[in-house]
Amino acid sequence: MNEPRFLRSNAIIEPLVDRFYAWLYIVAPVQASMNLANVQVPLLESYLHAPKVHVAASVNPELRGGYFVNIEEERSTEIAELLDIIKRDRADMLNFAAAIADAEELLRQGATGFDLTPFYPKLPAALNGLVELAYDTSNQASMHYIEPLTYRSPIYDVRRQSVQLSLDTGVERPFILSTPRLPGPDVIDLPHSFTHPGLDEYFRARTQPTTLAKLREALELNDAQAVQLDRLLAPAPSLAPDRHIERGGRIRYFGHACLVLQTPEACIVTDPFISTDNRHGDRYTLDDLPDHIDYVVITHGHQDHIVLETLMMLRPRVDAVVVPKSSRGNLADPSIALYLRHAGFNVIEVDDFDEVPLPGGRLVATPFLGEHADLDIRAKSTYWVQIAGASVYIGADSSGIDPVLYRYVREHLGKIDLAFLGMECDGAPLTWLYQGLLTRPVTKKMSDSRKLSGSNAAQAAAILQELGADEAYIYAMGEESWQGHVMATSYNADSYQLQQIDEFLTWCKDHGISAEHLFNKREWVW
Repeated sequence: MNEPRFLRSNAIIEPLVDRFYAWLYIVAPVQASMNLANVQVPLLESYLHAPKVHVAASVNPELRGGYFVNIEEERSTEIAELLDIIKRDRADMLNFAAAIADAEELLRQGATGFDLTPFYPKLPAALNGLVELAYDTSNQASMHYIEPLTYRSPIYDVRRQSVQLSLDTGVERPFILSTPRLPGPDVIDLPHSFTHPGLDEYFRARTQPTTLAKLREALELNDAQAVQLDRLLAPAPSLAPDRHIERGGRIRYFGHACLVLQTPEACIVTDPFISTDNRHGDRYTLDDLPDHIDYVVITHGHQDHIVLETLMMLRPRVDAVVVPKSSRGNLADPSIALYLRHAGFNVIEVDDFDEVPLPGGRLVATPFLGEHADLDIRAKSTYWVQIAGASVYIGADSSGIDPVLYRYVREHLGKIDLAFLGMECDGAPLTWLYQGLLTRPVTKKMSDSRKLSGSNAAQAAAILQELGADEAYIYAMGEESWQGHVMATSYNADSYQLQQIDEFLTWCKDHGISAEHLFNKREWVW
């Protein structure tokens, strides 16, 4: 047990809350309460009513990404037990969600532009001390949540948190928004919070030697779990020899929205969602990351851009995570900074045009338009990066609905050399991701009109024209094979998104702009 050991390349972690895969909207206390009451509990109840229907729907390609529990009927008693535990132990959260609905109805019915003071005694007790009532300049009343306090209230309980350690077998895992993770023979199921110190000891073993005995103690494992852990370890590291550079600059595309920008002195990683399966040679994996990362940069809070399973594995080697600032207290706009700080990260919060210095360059937050179903969500940012003499635009899923914005960006920061743009231009409807937060029903027609969409061909072309970029790269399309459990995308040759990408690439060719649709991996060196 005392021989040197390293983490295997394909060792993974799944962070869980009440056995659902953890992401921003089911960890942040207010939003977690709403999603628990309005999405997860009804989902589990629906499954228990008709488990065969859920399992059949889960494997139907036409229903990919739907809210169906992919757990065999033989284990339905475990789902029933989970539901009972949630209803018993999460009563504070369920009551808080009901209180939000009641309070918002109270305001809708009675707040007509006059003094809001008389409404405070009428609020449900669960909200006392945690909200402020206010009008906007159109005399529409709303509640604003004092979010830092909610992390110290009964609706935030780290005992909800646990982790599962296992190996990535290359088989797609169940969809994260719909299927809870049950114990199994191939996973180490630990009741640890996300900040348990033993986890960082475990993550460090990817780059630094440790021993089975040391990890067993750090992770508080029993004999059987120690035997399981040994299968996750190897006698030597699997790190790539070219993960660092000695001169100039380099960008590597790691899939989806993840870019690694490097010089000999600095490293930035954007929206890390990185494969752990190094058997194929067609992708970069965690093995290809440098041993030290100055900044992880997050563009927005969607589950495919702030992926806690990757972030946690990087935590010991990251100086800070740069995140966009939220609007403070808006139900649809939880603070990414608070979320990550409570997950054990050092966080730098930025607003539009705030700068973070880099050795030989700088990172500047720039505005992000659209892609959030027209909800008032401010915690989203694109970035302009100056590194090794090159200027790079990290566009994520920002839309070109108003191209003049990008003209202002160029006037303020200068011409762009390389632009990375997302073109998921026929995204999911409003209710697919935000149903749990809605306190008034919306029609299907209304929901379908408000999609989580980035730029189409014309909008992407307009962005490029205004930025004056020499090169354009389409990324963040969720096409890589290792992302299915989070993305559940299913494009084909006739998909509108791919047709729009082809149209954009043709436009770029006609205008003398080098352009490419990225997939799996790509490298730029200068």
